[in-house]
Amino acid sequence: MKRIINNLLKAFAILLLAGTTYTVSAQPPPPPGGAGGAGGSQGDKLGGNAPVGGGMLILLGLGLAYGGKKLYDLREETKGEII
Repeated sequence: MKRIINNLLKAFAILLLAGTTYTVSAQPPPPPGGAGGAGGSQGDKLGGNAPVGGGMLILLGLGLAYGGKKLYDLREETKGEII
């Protein structure tokens, strides 16, 4: 009986946290006329004309380097076990 009550309390806590994080992170709609509020130079573009290309390439490169190191370490680890 104690186990059932404990599981119900855990489920209730998870549902409560999931529900509050959804409602707490809600934002009001943007003001009319773009990001400037009165039709500024940024217009209606999402992100305000911020470039994304350079940062994306850096993140992809770092991800490939990290994955390559993990594969290298795994290969070295299995090489030592076989011998």
